[in-house]
Amino acid sequence: MSRLADPKTLMAIKDLPLAAKTTVDGFLAGIHNSSVKGIGMEFSQYRSYQPGDDLRRLDWKMFARSDRYYIRESEIETSISVRLLVDASASMNHTSGAFTKIEYARYLAASLAYLAQRQGDATGLFVFRQGELFSLPARQDHQHLARIYYQLEQIDPQGGFTNPVDYKSIFSGINKRELLIFITDYYEQDGEISRLLHALASNKHEIIVFHLLAPNEINLDYKGFSTLEDLETGKTIRIDPSQSKQLYKQALEKYLADVRAGLLDKNIFYRLINTEHPVDEALRDFLVQRNKIRG
Repeated sequence: MSRLADPKTLMAIKDLPLAAKTTVDGFLAGIHNSSVKGIGMEFSQYRSYQPGDDLRRLDWKMFARSDRYYIRESEIETSISVRLLVDASASMNHTSGAFTKIEYARYLAASLAYLAQRQGDATGLFVFRQGELFSLPARQDHQHLARIYYQLEQIDPQGGFTNPVDYKSIFSGINKRELLIFITDYYEQDGEISRLLHALASNKHEIIVFHLLAPNEINLDYKGFSTLEDLETGKTIRIDPSQSKQLYKQALEKYLADVRAGLLDKNIFYRLINTEHPVDEALRDFLVQRNKIRG
């Protein structure tokens, strides 16, 4: 991993829009310079040829590069509606190294918002926190992108996740299929996050879940600490990493497998993200899934 791609380096840039632009521009430059491009990685102005398409719109340069037929589309045809859903419950204050999960989440969300705007997509924001649900409608303009950046910077994780009673009204009146990107540590008390995602999936939206885990959570490495506190309930538990590591690893693997299987069963795309890793995988996933919703 290059130093420029290191999240610590990029999040040290206090200007969130600049950090997002630096990340996405570097990512797109890497795609442009790549000699191998998969069908899911093509930019928004192209889609695969389908029988019946106007042959005058075939892009022969793309055919020469990839040996596949692509249709060049107009901006109106390629744009979609993207909504960023950010978990702002207290567990997102978990720290590993130089930053918290919520700092990584807002940086990831800002990068995705900038990339979506580059693709011509209307972008909106939901922030989930106990007792409230912040909503910013999906729009496509530079001023609206600035509003998203501002609201991401204001996120202050507290309490548990949003009460399920609010879920039914989240997308009321929206008939168009959208791409929903949920950034969360998937910490839930009573299945509230799973119920939210299943309700959204039943509305036929395309959903991506980016599940954030910090390195010390993945490796049970708390550098000598023997007591851990639940940031949402205040409960504490004593641990002995030297004796618990193997059992913890097995339990974590089973938990992650269960989460993944439950989401895939609902046709929800799942990606586990280690918060010490760059966001490139998440940006690639976004491009692949947005092409999927465009059909």
